[in-house]
Amino acid sequence: MSETDHPARVVFMTDEAGNILTWNAACAALFGVDAARILGRTVTTLFSPAGRDAWSVGWAALTRRSQDEHRGAEIRVDLDCGERGVAASLVLAPQVDHDGGLRGWAVAVATDGERDAPETARVARTPLSSTMHMFPGTFYVVNREGRLVLWNRNFERLTEMAPDELAVARVPEMLELHQRPAWADTMRQVFQEGGEFSLELDYVSRSGRTTAMLLSGARVRVDGADYLFGMGMNIDARRTREQQLRLRERALHAASNGILVTRCEGRRNVTEYVNPAFERITGYAADEVLGRDPRLMGAPGMDAVERAELREAIAARRPSHVVMRNLRKNGELYWTDLSITPVHDEHGVVTHYIGVLLDVTATKLRTAHLEHEVNHDPLTGLANRNLLWDRLEQALHLAQRQKSLVATVLIDLDKFKLINDTYGHEAGDVVLKVVARRLQASVRDSDTVARMSGDEFVLILANQPSLRFTLRMVERLRQSFVIPVSFNGREIPVGASVGVALYPHDGATAAELVRSADLAMYHGKQNGRNDVHFFSSDMKSSSEAKQRIEVALREALDNGEMFLLYQPRMSIATGKVTGFEALLRWRHPEQGVLAPARFLSEAEENGCIVQIGQQVLDYACAFAATLRDQGFADVPVTVNVSYREYSQPGFLAGLSERLARWRLAPHSLQLDLRIDELIRNPALGRELAEQLRGLGVGLSVDGFGAGLCDLGYLQQLSATQVKLAQDTVHAIADGGAAVAKSLIDIGHNLDMQVVGEAVETEPQMAFLTSHGCDQVQGTWFSKPLEEEEARKLLRERQPA
Repeated sequence: MSETDHPARVVFMTDEAGNILTWNAACAALFGVDAARILGRTVTTLFSPAGRDAWSVGWAALTRRSQDEHRGAEIRVDLDCGERGVAASLVLAPQVDHDGGLRGWAVAVATDGERDAPETARVARTPLSSTMHMFPGTFYVVNREGRLVLWNRNFERLTEMAPDELAVARVPEMLELHQRPAWADTMRQVFQEGGEFSLELDYVSRSGRTTAMLLSGARVRVDGADYLFGMGMNIDARRTREQQLRLRERALHAASNGILVTRCEGRRNVTEYVNPAFERITGYAADEVLGRDPRLMGAPGMDAVERAELREAIAARRPSHVVMRNLRKNGELYWTDLSITPVHDEHGVVTHYIGVLLDVTATKLRTAHLEHEVNHDPLTGLANRNLLWDRLEQALHLAQRQKSLVATVLIDLDKFKLINDTYGHEAGDVVLKVVARRLQASVRDSDTVARMSGDEFVLILANQPSLRFTLRMVERLRQSFVIPVSFNGREIPVGASVGVALYPHDGATAAELVRSADLAMYHGKQNGRNDVHFFSSDMKSSSEAKQRIEVALREALDNGEMFLLYQPRMSIATGKVTGFEALLRWRHPEQGVLAPARFLSEAEENGCIVQIGQQVLDYACAFAATLRDQGFADVPVTVNVSYREYSQPGFLAGLSERLARWRLAPHSLQLDLRIDELIRNPALGRELAEQLRGLGVGLSVDGFGAGLCDLGYLQQLSATQVKLAQDTVHAIADGGAAVAKSLIDIGHNLDMQVVGEAVETEPQMAFLTSHGCDQVQGTWFSKPLEEEEARKLLRERQPA
């Protein structure tokens, strides 16, 4: 039989015992035996020995069935077709009489092909029904009516439907309503146009489980009828990956940093992707940069080191991070923080680079501004201490190499406090600015003018060829002070004392030069102001005297020679003691007890005031603790604190630590600060006042009425009390009563307690009482007391 013959043509019949009764031409062609030779013989003569065994097993199963169980069967056997061995399936259909009795079998032979046929032919003959269950996805065959005629077990598992349910089901009814139109279009495309189809849908099974499926297939003609043969693949994992990719793409689009992806093409890097932030930062639209090298945005001639680093990193296929300048599309220059990272393929080869760029122009400008603020004086714009020391060190290094001179000039304005007191602090600021401009105009660009402190300036005259050259420059500086400063139509005379020190004669280091210039300037102030003095060795004696005082002060601190007296403060309304002011004294081993006026100015100058202030706070806290233990916790101790003390880092932290160590309530202490020192640095004063309020420590403003006072600034401080200056109180009887009354009213209007300081006479007390002053202190009430005397006063006046 030809391999193309339909196997259903090979048909014969047997009786109930398996003897062959009929034989057709297809049978004769397949087996090579005509009817005369085969009729009447048993069917087993058609099989190979192995085939007879398979037939015996299948036939035995058939003959064991009862009459009511007669139904067809399929038996796999090996046929003996002459010299050929053919694998086949025998489909047996029972033949019964009118009583239902078995009369024989109709046997249809379906061959698989000869055993020695080509592999391709044998595989091609494999029945679809025997392989469809091994497909990785679903397999189905649908007729034109949309009914399933064949499917595999994966299809049953997907739908969660039994075979008998699938046999009567129509595919459209198995889909969600919104998916049915797409399926109808697919059916039309397949059966009318004969095309292939591909369709994605979310299939909902009987239990409600949703599975993303990709359906595909085509039309196949079988026995003259058209069918849709299709397969389905579960694409849940692919969907998840696609969602993740879409999420990442949206994240890239939403990122505030500019992102670009480039493809490595040898030495070129072609842009393949940019996000909207990149377009916003650079000004280039995506279509203007895609396919081009991103170097088109570079700023020519700038940041060569950083660009070389980028080139080297790309050539070496390694990551890099640089900060450099680029050009926007409109030509505007901007700073870019750029990080590039290589992307490797599955073989470890770098195929792409991802660049992340951030516009840091504002940060750069802010940093430059901050650096300028850190290194420059905010009022005059001159270099400050930080920059001064750096520039001086540089000048000295240069002078060492070139064997030249460096002049350090220290300038201190004469009577500057008087200018502030007479014309106001605004005028003082104008004077400082004008002096700064004049000094800068008197020197070279290579020189440095710095503001050392309030009214003190330092000049570094670098690379001086000779002393004569330096003298001419210093004279030009001195002449800049001849012209007065104009302010609000008035002329303010400005004088200055100038001290000059030369490297290498007067010092080998920056600190030594500044110290020598300071000594020369100080010597000038002692011998007449508004003059220039060069440093000489005999000036060291005054410096040594200062050093002796500094050593004596430090020994006094170590030896406990400092002690406190306590000046009581009294409420005018109740007569009770409202607090004590701690007054410092030095029990000098040779000179006896010294008042602060004898040593505090030197302590301020040499910095010992900071250590002294810390010891005073310790003593005051100890005294406040004894008052608390004796029942006087509401009587605060006031401590005078200078600008140099409270401007130190960690001052508030130290104060808080002492309160905790002595277990004191914050209101047990009060800080007394002079108004002129607070105005010296208004921002620091406001910050300190705010921190003291947060800590719970009271703030007393001293010197109210001495010189000018910014009332708006005083209100911002929200101090607990203000203290009338000593001169104001003493002037009450000498025509100053109106001023004192006005100051009391102002203090009350600012919602502060007003304290009369240094009250010594009955008229002073009477005036303050009659004009509403809240508290007084001074010898009229009590002299400063030792600690035990102070506690005794409390016990007598207000028993606990």
